[in-house]
Amino acid sequence: MTLFLMKTVSGTALILLASVVALVFDGVDRLVHARMQNRLGPPVFQPFYDLLKLMGKENIIPRAALAWLFNGAPWVACVSAMMIFLYIPVGSLPPILGGEGDLVLILYLFALSAVAMVVGGFASASPYANVGAQREMVLMMSYEAPLATVICTLAWIAYRTGMPGDPFNLESFVGMSVWQMVGKTGFLGLLVLLGTLLAVVPAEVGKSPMDIPEAKTEILEGLIAEYSGRNLALLKMTFAVRTLAMCGVVVSLFFPWSLARFLGMSSVVAFAVDFLWFWIKVFLVQMVSVTLVRTSLGRLKIWQASKFYWVQVSGLALAGMLLVSLDALV
Repeated sequence: MTLFLMKTVSGTALILLASVVALVFDGVDRLVHARMQNRLGPPVFQPFYDLLKLMGKENIIPRAALAWLFNGAPWVACVSAMMIFLYIPVGSLPPILGGEGDLVLILYLFALSAVAMVVGGFASASPYANVGAQREMVLMMSYEAPLATVICTLAWIAYRTGMPGDPFNLESFVGMSVWQMVGKTGFLGLLVLLGTLLAVVPAEVGKSPMDIPEAKTEILEGLIAEYSGRNLALLKMTFAVRTLAMCGVVVSLFFPWSLARFLGMSSVVAFAVDFLWFWIKVFLVQMVSVTLVRTSLGRLKIWQASKFYWVQVSGLALAGMLLVSLDALV
């Protein structure tokens, strides 16, 4: 009972902290994005202002909508995204609900969050949301293949090299960096797999050039066109939390290095340093894989995005898997 209470309290605290950090990083992303385009941009805390304003607005339900699905979808999408942090090691802090097969569960939670938004789009009975939901489904089917290839390849490396812990557990990759488990060919393969995962990030978090399901200039926000008030606030939070969670997964898999261990620290100070260092690494990954990419590239068409993930990115993932396999045979 005591353990259950401890996990409940620590999990709630971590989710609240992650939600605040997600909104702050989203504000910094918008500001840096604007400055890179030679604009002044909004203040860093603008996402908080938007969220508070939306929470006070009327929650409008379209007349033809399936009300219980329409209202339930944002909650499922947001809660699913927030739960991902319960399985991500934060610095020296082990995952709150860590166990075997965490990576598979994390992929499921990402997919559940996206599917919930798709269901909400269809339930709204809006033609714009319908188009956005169809685009989201096509995009999901496109990027899941290379994403699964990367995860399975990393798990195979962990299993083959005898890394401590379950090969599908994020904590295993944090405890021992996958980079030190391979040779030169495998190192090149890991670089390719890292590039593949970074290419998937914009589609997974719904940012340009892969924000096709919510294209404002084409389908008037698409998936979320009919949402307002509290429901829209939950969806905005979902996008911010998904971005932070995806970048956290990238950090745990490929950049798990401990700053405190490098500096020779120990005890509570080491815990605090690694905790802060984790969020700094997540911020840097978000700036590179989200902010820089969405500022540099224009939105793709849905067929272009689908082809990109099925051909180029999937090919890149298979090339990385092949290089890692060749390294194991040498």
